[in-house]
Amino acid sequence: MAALVVYGNNATLVDEDIGALRSTVGAYMVGRLSSNTVHLIYSFSSYHHRAQQRLWFCLSTAALCIYIPLFIEDISFRSKIAVAAVGITIEEFIWLFSYSPVAKKLLNAKYTTAVDIPHEVDRFAAFYIIVLGEFLYQIIVGSPAVIGFNLALLRAIWTLVIAFCLNWLYIHGDGSLDCIHPLKHSVTTSFIWVTARLPMLASLLVAGHVSAHTTKSTEIHEPELWLLCGGLCIGLFCLYLIALLLNSQDPPRTLTLPKHFRLMFCPIVAIIIICLPLSHGLDLTSFLSIIMALFAFLVVWEHVTSLMRGAKFWERWENTAYPDEFAHSSSVSASGKKEVADSRIGV
Repeated sequence: MAALVVYGNNATLVDEDIGALRSTVGAYMVGRLSSNTVHLIYSFSSYHHRAQQRLWFCLSTAALCIYIPLFIEDISFRSKIAVAAVGITIEEFIWLFSYSPVAKKLLNAKYTTAVDIPHEVDRFAAFYIIVLGEFLYQIIVGSPAVIGFNLALLRAIWTLVIAFCLNWLYIHGDGSLDCIHPLKHSVTTSFIWVTARLPMLASLLVAGHVSAHTTKSTEIHEPELWLLCGGLCIGLFCLYLIALLLNSQDPPRTLTLPKHFRLMFCPIVAIIIICLPLSHGLDLTSFLSIIMALFAFLVVWEHVTSLMRGAKFWERWENTAYPDEFAHSSSVSASGKKEVADSRIGV
């Protein structure tokens, strides 16, 4: 936790000062090593998973050496970004390998770790919400959209709508009434479901920062527009992939449209968004308005097509009695039927 404090205080200055960069990387390595050590200590008592945990400890600790070039001042900042990206990717694949059936077979392990599915789902959902906070934090703090109704306020509201739509798309999934979660389906779908989060969260974090920055600024440079649209595009493709991994168990013709037709506009909208920076005649407000409209259309489409077949715009409410009233009416009805039955047999 102390290493995280150091990391958080220096991470925002890594591109300005080599000391901040070294403090950030050093804090990350110390934090990562402490986490690895906890798994090593735990392996002495968890003898069933001892082999896999120690394999992960050794590989993950060795992978920290990848970050050593980040301490060297003569290396360009872009090269350091590439080194960090490679390090994070390798760490992800080390985790996948260490707890995969391949490692279990190589280690000749009899037992392997089980996944607490509700915990993993809640944990990833909480992290997703934190990333969406990047869209909302900057449109509130510092009151960037004062005074009254103005274009900055409109862009702030559009940013809010985009964040809401992203949250809805994540929760909605593929819209199935009954489905098998990827973590339950197979090892392949489990690993894809987990690894898809890294590019999705990273891209949405970048997109959220640029989108919220439009509230403070009247002009965004073209590279920032590409970051915004690229981040949203990758995020939508990852959401689409995660929705495809859900194994729908709904009988045919249960919902208005089949699964692939319900989800078909997600990649289409992503492609449209990534092409928007090519239109140089749009001002900032129009640019963000188009993105917001595309997200709103996508949410409405998936919501309507996920309704049960035969659903109506207005349906009559049924079974509206309170639970105690329903229980009372059921008991009265049952006693009445018993009296009728007793009278028929002459009791």
